[in-house]
Amino acid sequence: MGESTDLPHIEDRSISEGGHGGHLAVGTAQGFIASAISLPTGIMTAAFLTRQLGPVNYGLLTVAAAIVVWIEGTITVGFSRAAVKFIAEAKDWQPVATKFLQAQVLVSLGITVLLFASAPAIASWLDAGEMSTYLRVYSLGIPISALCAIHRSVLTGRGYFGKRAVLPATYWVSRMLLVFLFVGLYPSVTYVILANIGASVVMLCCARVFVRPVLLEKSDFPFSKLWDYAWPLFFYTVGINLFSRLDLFFVKAMSGIPQAAGYFGAAKNLTIVPVLFAVSFSPLLLSKLTHLCAKGSREDAQNMARQAMRLVVCLLPFAGMAAGCASEVVPAIYGDLFVPAAPLLAILIFAAVGMVMVSVATSILIASGRPGLPVILMLPLVGMTPPAHFIFVPWFGPVGAAAVTTGFAWLGAGTMILAVYRVWHVLPSVGTVVRNFLVCLFAYTIAFQWPAQGVMLIVKLPVIGLINVLALLLLGEFTRKEAGFVFAKIRKLRTSV
Repeated sequence: MGESTDLPHIEDRSISEGGHGGHLAVGTAQGFIASAISLPTGIMTAAFLTRQLGPVNYGLLTVAAAIVVWIEGTITVGFSRAAVKFIAEAKDWQPVATKFLQAQVLVSLGITVLLFASAPAIASWLDAGEMSTYLRVYSLGIPISALCAIHRSVLTGRGYFGKRAVLPATYWVSRMLLVFLFVGLYPSVTYVILANIGASVVMLCCARVFVRPVLLEKSDFPFSKLWDYAWPLFFYTVGINLFSRLDLFFVKAMSGIPQAAGYFGAAKNLTIVPVLFAVSFSPLLLSKLTHLCAKGSREDAQNMARQAMRLVVCLLPFAGMAAGCASEVVPAIYGDLFVPAAPLLAILIFAAVGMVMVSVATSILIASGRPGLPVILMLPLVGMTPPAHFIFVPWFGPVGAAAVTTGFAWLGAGTMILAVYRVWHVLPSVGTVVRNFLVCLFAYTIAFQWPAQGVMLIVKLPVIGLINVLALLLLGEFTRKEAGFVFAKIRKLRTSV
């Protein structure tokens, strides 16, 4: 338990082979694998819930969850990213963690009271009276999620990426088990929400095993430093989370189809893989870049920033594969009732990749000491989104909402890339963009033209994924050194098993 109290920065002891990039790559892989547990558990949970609740109730659950997740993200991501930066720089992390923990708890309790009071008004606007109860129950879990976020930030800032990776795995497994238990006994939206809150409690208990920041203790960390970073990131998070969920709200309020929100929510849930990558990668990138900047290793930091954006571009071929398989994946997971979600998935998967680029670019700008720049760039974009939904949703329904989200996501990504270039003088290469765009088209064509059902769909997806990797290798996207590093890690993993 010594590390739970001292928790020295991982750099103070030793770093894995491959230097800073190797540590980041291994940490990202650990986090992605742990978060990827949400895929089988999430798919099984979604398949169970769609059959237990039906499209209408599943749509209500999705909307309620979207509102609360947006609120949680708004009050935690800004604090969390600022906490990662300052904890990564600090020699004594406890005062920093205590100050952020105290601020996070106070804000989360205030938001809980506000949501509890405003739930009837939100339900009335959405024309769904039962939504009031769902939001009030969901609000009780907000402080728990806020506490979990700061614990993750401490582990990230100190470089304990492996321990951080355990937390999402704990959450997703416990969530699935609790949903099966609660909803199996009492099939209702309320019991799904209680299962989600219970999973957050389990994750918090796990986090306390690894690290124990103190809440009720005086901290000498100046509030002004916290505020200088937290407030712009707060407004940025408000905007970016609102942007990510406006489409679902407009579909629910303006499409005129009771099941539309359920279809749209089901499609968005299947865009989780790029989201998992962003969640696994962006905080770790912020920690490593902050540490490099603090050491004065500007050139190493620039190279890491360039490779990070390049890695996001390399997600495009896999998005093309998902888009081509959408008409087979959706009914395989949700059942034939949810077939209308397939064209939505084919569009929204590209929006998810665009938002990964926004997240990565934001971490790069924060590490450079420019937390206000993402706010300046993204909030005007968020302001243009509602008028676009007002125009497109009545005319084109859920497809129009998906198109608006995807278009603005990539407009935001392009803006953020230019901002990174202005501050760091780095860009993804034109060759990387062209190669990945071509492989994306190729992957989409193969996936769309190759019909597969049942077991063959399970075969089809990894085969096309392997084709993507081989195509990028043949086109020279990956260097021999990068391939050697990956193969060395795979061999090391095989020998340790």
